[in-house]
Amino acid sequence: MKFKGKVWKFGADIDTDRIIPARYLNTSDPAELAKHCMEDEDPAFASKVRAGDIIVAEKNFGCGSSREHAPIAIKACGVACVIARSFARIFYRNSFNMGLPILESDEAVDAAGNGDVLEVDMDTGDIHNVTKGLKHKARPVPPFMQELIRAGGLMESIKKSGRVR
Repeated sequence: MKFKGKVWKFGADIDTDRIIPARYLNTSDPAELAKHCMEDEDPAFASKVRAGDIIVAEKNFGCGSSREHAPIAIKACGVACVIARSFARIFYRNSFNMGLPILESDEAVDAAGNGDVLEVDMDTGDIHNVTKGLKHKARPVPPFMQELIRAGGLMESIKKSGRVR
């Protein structure tokens, strides 16, 4: 899977309440959640982000509550993938379960700035900062987790396998 998009850069320790504020958790509708994605970090984010754009963040992205709403909101607002130094473990797993591609790369985070254009190859872990002409490598994602992303998430993977109807 390959992605190309504009960078939206965020800091460290962005918790799930910053990704999708708790006041909007009265719904699990992806389109409704998308309208409020990252609004406490950048109130205009949901109206400015475009399909294919990429979130880049510092360490511990997705810490806090274990809610699945956070990766759902990010994916539903059109973000192609998230690149961070590190992810909270439950957010990491929830992202794959919901079909949101995520990668860890210190170098890509260091080099990326708001508005840069990145090309990302999820299969190889290659990250090319087109704006700055730099190439980076992400930490490898296990093949079975890449398959979850290709399928659209855990439930879609199970449906496609024929184990559940």
